[in-house]
Amino acid sequence: MLVQQSSKLKDEILKLKKEKDVVILAHNYQIPDVQDVSDFTGDSLGLSRQAAKVKQKTILFCGVKFMAETAAIISPEKKVLLPDLEAGCSLSDSITVDELQNWKKQHPDAIVVGYVNTTAEIKAELDYCCTSSNAVNIVNTIPEDREILFLPDMFLGSYVAKMTGRKNMRIWAGECHVHAGITPEDVTKKLNSMKDAEFIIHPECGCTTPFMYDVADGSFDDKKISILSTEGMLKHVHESKSTNFVVATETGILYRMRKDNPTKTFIPASDKAECQYMKMITLEKVYDALVNERYVITVPKKIADKARLAIDRMLKIK
Repeated sequence: MLVQQSSKLKDEILKLKKEKDVVILAHNYQIPDVQDVSDFTGDSLGLSRQAAKVKQKTILFCGVKFMAETAAIISPEKKVLLPDLEAGCSLSDSITVDELQNWKKQHPDAIVVGYVNTTAEIKAELDYCCTSSNAVNIVNTIPEDREILFLPDMFLGSYVAKMTGRKNMRIWAGECHVHAGITPEDVTKKLNSMKDAEFIIHPECGCTTPFMYDVADGSFDDKKISILSTEGMLKHVHESKSTNFVVATETGILYRMRKDNPTKTFIPASDKAECQYMKMITLEKVYDALVNERYVITVPKKIADKARLAIDRMLKIK
């Protein structure tokens, strides 16, 4: 019965989005049913880029609030909808505007680099926005004698500092509760159970910092360990000749991996790595958002214009 109801609701959503000329974007961590009704699935930056490209004037963003805000900043002429206003982000919440402004006052000559997992207000205070895939390249473009404030993810920041060799990076003590919850013991246990498996890890996984440092030092060259963004993971597993993978990130990505690579095996580094905020978006909420055209995400022009400068710099560096 539940399967029939789900199928019927999917059909209604697919019909409605065509009638209303709405494009549905879904993050890789969304539940399978939501991914199934989306037009595009990807990471937060990739989806925001899609938002700017599509011809539709209304975007239904199935993700968390900072992602919808980023899409609204990049595409100010379009209406951006978020199915649940409570879909937040523990990493984004780990720094406030007041905290950042005070930090900047203490280091007035520093260049401020912030992860895309931040609110629009935080982005408006940045010199550069970055993703997990281009954070190293962005830091490498900054003169070596300039002090850098990196926020809010301390594990991504530590990895970037290690990879760039920067000694003048100050790193905010924030974290993603999901990635921080994957323990080294989880990883070791899974790797030992699958001797021939590749291990792919998201750079927010501070719990696996020892692995990150060993990879940066070249200690794991023969162990097939890769540190990648979510889109980087999807591309890597598709191109790899390996058939077994241990994946250290939010478990929602496994659905797309298995769907795109039916002959390969993917197991999570931790079965508990689920983001309750991502899972707040359901088919029922997507349907409601389409019917009632809610909830509209807007960013005040003054904040959006300032944030867009940092985002544009991010978009120019791969």
